[in-house]
Amino acid sequence: MLENKIELKSISALFNINFFIPNYQRGYRWTEQQVKDLLNDIKEFMDNNKSDGFYCIQPLVVKESIPEKDKSEYLSELKKIDDSVETTELPEKTREIINKYTRWEVIDGQQRLTTILILLSVLGEKNKYSIEYETRPDSKSFLENIDNNIVESKKEENIDFFHIVTAKETMVNWFNGLKEKTYADDEEKFEKYKESFRSIILDRVKFIWYESVDEDQIKVFTRLNIGKIPLTNSELIKALFLNSSNFQGESYQYLRLKQQEIASEWDRIEYTLQNDEFWLFIHDTTYKKPTRIDFIFDLICEQKKLGDFSNIGTDDYKTFRYFYEYFKGKKDDKEKQIEDCWKKVKEIFKTFEEWYNDLELYHYVGYLVEQGEKISGLLEKWKNKKDDFRKSLKVKIKDKIKDYSNLNAQYEIQHPDGKGNYSEKTKCKPVLLLHNVQSVINQNKNYKENDKYGFAVFYKFPFHLYKMENWDVEHIDSNTENELTDKESQNEYLLNIYNAVSEENKEKIKNFIENSNASNWDELKNLIPQSEDNKLSYEEKNQIMNFTLLDSSTNRSYGNSIFPAKRRIIIGKDKGKLIPIPKLVKKHDKQFLVTDDEKDAPSSFIPPSTKQVFLKYYSSESANPNAWTKEDAEAYKQDIYETLQEFDVTMKD
Repeated sequence: MLENKIELKSISALFNINFFIPNYQRGYRWTEQQVKDLLNDIKEFMDNNKSDGFYCIQPLVVKESIPEKDKSEYLSELKKIDDSVETTELPEKTREIINKYTRWEVIDGQQRLTTILILLSVLGEKNKYSIEYETRPDSKSFLENIDNNIVESKKEENIDFFHIVTAKETMVNWFNGLKEKTYADDEEKFEKYKESFRSIILDRVKFIWYESVDEDQIKVFTRLNIGKIPLTNSELIKALFLNSSNFQGESYQYLRLKQQEIASEWDRIEYTLQNDEFWLFIHDTTYKKPTRIDFIFDLICEQKKLGDFSNIGTDDYKTFRYFYEYFKGKKDDKEKQIEDCWKKVKEIFKTFEEWYNDLELYHYVGYLVEQGEKISGLLEKWKNKKDDFRKSLKVKIKDKIKDYSNLNAQYEIQHPDGKGNYSEKTKCKPVLLLHNVQSVINQNKNYKENDKYGFAVFYKFPFHLYKMENWDVEHIDSNTENELTDKESQNEYLLNIYNAVSEENKEKIKNFIENSNASNWDELKNLIPQSEDNKLSYEEKNQIMNFTLLDSSTNRSYGNSIFPAKRRIIIGKDKGKLIPIPKLVKKHDKQFLVTDDEKDAPSSFIPPSTKQVFLKYYSSESANPNAWTKEDAEAYKQDIYETLQEFDVTMKD
């Protein structure tokens, strides 16, 4: 089994290596700013890091090969050695010939590799590596003589020369600027600083050396450069796990089985994490890495589960370097080291699986993650004792809602500066979400206790669907107080109730809207009857009993609509139907009511409590499906209270 190889290589470890840039790559194109950024980063590392840490450059992806044109000569020299060299010297002499003819094809990292080579020349370093370009053979000689000022006259000969000389000039100017700013009066100190800078470059600037063994280099290049999909920490760590040197002394068959076992388990973990239903109960939607097992490795690094390794940096490859330091640390029992490390990976994953498959743990963990709780903190509380962990989760949830636990609280209040009212209704979103989550838990418990079903989990709150939308806290019954005394307001009201009335009354509405002299408003305004004593007051409209969760797209379009219009929209979204509200069209100075037919549309996720609000679920005896009454609101509030009582909600006056 061939595996990719990985290690950290200092710049000095690259000396005498022959690098080759194939024809599928563009030339050297780094800008002045990119060169300055690299110099400034190394300077910052040098000035701030007094210990034995190192500055890590992103992966240098390479593949070993012998050029086709050199193969016959290479084989001939190997044969000469075999015929003439003493047996004891054979390995060393053979290695010399291999190194002489081997070139390393650079799949990714050419720009940094070239920049460092130019920098070595500027710093006066005589030992270097070489870079040969398949389509630009003159560039190799040009780079080798970059410290000779004569080459600058060739700057305009081609685009590669231009960028190479520009990079050199940028470096020279950067060092001159540093000298003028800090060492203007002390040439000797500046030269010492420059020498220290060179020493840092040679020994404490390191590439992540990623040797691609059995991969198509053009496909790898396309992914890294055109697809812009970088090597992830997990891919680099996988190379550490599957390195055959970790199983020294073992038989070939054992090595293959061990590698296949880890690779198979690795793939299963990644496959499960790629399932959004599983993934989005432990994470939000901001994660952009193509492989999600990285999240587990990041947690191990964050919690220092393998030890406390310093000097691993803070960049995107910090986690890889943490594992690299761990694997580098022990020399004797590599197999046990691998097993211990992989065991920790599996323990975290199995914990996630256990939470996911438990009715309450799934919902409480998912809720807390949605409320910003770090999964690492929850893992620290997990001691394989479900009851204790469940209790700790409930304590955290109580803390999340404690400031909004009074169900009679007002969420629209007088502005402190006296400039009207302002709304704080979004603050009760955690309570509304918890009502949805706990309602699902309770429903599942009822199903489980029912002998007819006996399912452990009948339905889960779909955090993956919830997190794909943005959610607003919206009034169920519109908070807008409008006396509807002008024709425009009357028309808007009638448009909103149009879909909720009979065909006969639809025709009356149409005639009223299109006839500027129509006088039957008093008749039409009562098409959706509601007794005055069963209407919500302004204060009641701004309590939680008149709030629900609506996705932002629905809320922005229909947020000010009256209850029957919202009800129709919610039912339509749940059924996969677009039910448009009629609109007014002006033509020849006249208004016409235009209606569109229902259309099929993607079905949208409606939180269960939101759906139940608009279906009048909480007040089964309500006689009017087209109005949100005080009776409905009180029944809804009572259900929130009963559902969330264990989380210390109250109904204080």
